[in-house]
Amino acid sequence: MSFPLKNPSPNFELFKKILLGKQLPEKVHFVELGVDYEVMVFIAERILNIKTPEGTDRDRKKKEKLFIDGKDVPTLLEEDKRFLKFSVEFYHRMGYDYTPVWLPLAPFSVKYRETEDTAILSRGTRTWVEENTGIITSWEDFEAFPWDRINLDLTEYFKFLSGILPDGMKLTFGSTLYEMVGERLMGWQCMFRNLFVDPDLVKAVFEKWGNIVYKGYADAVSHSCVEAIFHCDDMGYKKGTMVRPETLREIVIPWLKKFASLAHEHGKLFLLHSCGNIYRIMDDLIEDVKIDAFHSFQDVIMPVWEFKEKYGDKVGVLGGVDVDKLARYDLESLRKYVRMILDKCMPGGRYFLGSGNTVTNYVPARNYLAMLEEGLRWKPVK
Repeated sequence: MSFPLKNPSPNFELFKKILLGKQLPEKVHFVELGVDYEVMVFIAERILNIKTPEGTDRDRKKKEKLFIDGKDVPTLLEEDKRFLKFSVEFYHRMGYDYTPVWLPLAPFSVKYRETEDTAILSRGTRTWVEENTGIITSWEDFEAFPWDRINLDLTEYFKFLSGILPDGMKLTFGSTLYEMVGERLMGWQCMFRNLFVDPDLVKAVFEKWGNIVYKGYADAVSHSCVEAIFHCDDMGYKKGTMVRPETLREIVIPWLKKFASLAHEHGKLFLLHSCGNIYRIMDDLIEDVKIDAFHSFQDVIMPVWEFKEKYGDKVGVLGGVDVDKLARYDLESLRKYVRMILDKCMPGGRYFLGSGNTVTNYVPARNYLAMLEEGLRWKPVK
């Protein structure tokens, strides 16, 4: 067992040089959009000997402030501080060069479905989006939404994080636009329908939420502890984009371009996560948006090694260990699969090892650890 690492040595500056193709890697560097809390706790308690924070419903407490007390929402509760400290320590001890964090926003009630969570590391119940209608289905709903109270003052947030980051370690900062509008605000069917029935309403929601995300990103990249925007927007499914590429070019890509320009103006990276078959807009993302790296891969759509061969001279390549295989393979098969990915993707640099999506709570912890161990052991083929 390779964990815990004896001397973690995060070096985001080196990570950045490798990602931009300015330096070849001397070892495998790790990347994740995120690791489910249940997996983090399991490993922390059994392997890393890290004290885990007690589970609390932080969103509920903040909603009470906004919608019941009518007060401004605090950016950092004591529970938030304990979770952030735990998260930084986990990613540090696991050998990452950064800790992923999400844009803190005032929480609001959304529609969702709920069922029993049958994952290996169950959280009790699992929720997923209500795909029909969300909370904004009309102009009346639009006007009633508290747009001006969603952004929070992040001064204390970054001051706290800056004080707990180990030397050499940085933060990636993420949020979502297309998914937020489709999943939480309008609902997928409502959004799709209104693209034809009332496109001005859809555009207005994108404009409002886009500005909220932009404001959060602008705050984030002004801090030295943040070195990348890791934006997350699933725009496709197995066979293509969820809406016509022309629609994405009209309502989504201009915002991605603004976010990327903001990052680059401050000397920071812009990384994009997007699930699904979005290759009809990949040239837009590379040439127009100017993403620095791409994340989210499924072997049934395009395996990461094929992406590396086709686009690896233009952008960094993040992760790619198919989550289905990461969850289902036995250890021997998984190790062989990960070594194959490394052998194909590491030559030439600009590749970072990790899951194709996230390390979910239905991925066996031993499989996640095995993936990372293969990264630690890998040597170039001679």
